[in-house]
Amino acid sequence: MQNQANKLKNIVASSNSSNPKTKFIAITSGKGGVGKSTISVNMAVLLAEYGYKTALFDADIGLANLDVLLNVRCSKNILNVLKGECSLDEIIAPIQKNLILIPGDSGDEILKYSDQFIYERFMEETASLNDLDYIIVDTGAGIGENTRLFLNAADEVVVVTIPDPAAITDAYATIKITSTFKDEVFMILNMVKNANEAKIIFDKINKVAQNNIPNNFKLSLLGNIPNDKNIAKSIRSRTIYVQEYPSSLSTVDFKEIIKKLIYKLEHKVLDNTKESSFSGFFKRLMEQF
Repeated sequence: MQNQANKLKNIVASSNSSNPKTKFIAITSGKGGVGKSTISVNMAVLLAEYGYKTALFDADIGLANLDVLLNVRCSKNILNVLKGECSLDEIIAPIQKNLILIPGDSGDEILKYSDQFIYERFMEETASLNDLDYIIVDTGAGIGENTRLFLNAADEVVVVTIPDPAAITDAYATIKITSTFKDEVFMILNMVKNANEAKIIFDKINKVAQNNIPNNFKLSLLGNIPNDKNIAKSIRSRTIYVQEYPSSLSTVDFKEIIKKLIYKLEHKVLDNTKESSFSGFFKRLMEQF
């Protein structure tokens, strides 16, 4: 197994990409049931509507379900590509203008597959995604090994939580572990009564973080989403909330989150040593083995 991992490292080390701009945003949470995937979908839709070429990558290993939320049929996924059963272009699902879905695998094989020839071909095929501006990576909940790999490989990490003691505790655990390899983590407070409740919860988490995480770490609040029954309704009907309810207060909050994220990232000094492409993202994943 170690020998196979070394071969993969050699493959990704020799692969080149010319795209310097794709930004990878990992959306994660300390526990399930906090609306992480719904937030990922609506954020991606808004980025696309603002004119950014965007992809949703379903990296929730074991529970991949973005195709269900988006009401699209995906018979194959990225694991099939890694196995050489189809090309990358064959699995990509167009959602709307400027937005595609890269379906993930509902098992845990995706990060264990190590056929040298096929993986090399896969890396070459990712050139078709080099013009993307943003890739939203919907990770699994919790801080298991697979999730950590994706968080580490992403450019930015957004932790979603709700006003629930267990969820808050788990969110902080995720933040603390992520702080070992990221200097900044963003937060979204979901299902809150109002912005004031969100600020109170964030301030408490931030205070604990400041007292227990080294001083160079920064926790930033991107925004909050209210407890809106229509969000649950849109999930059941498999519609996109921000499109179904474009004038709602929640949609306004989603838009503020996106605008704040775009502003922060466009004014942030990027690490030019990283290859900002889908192939570069997978390089960073595989280099962690």
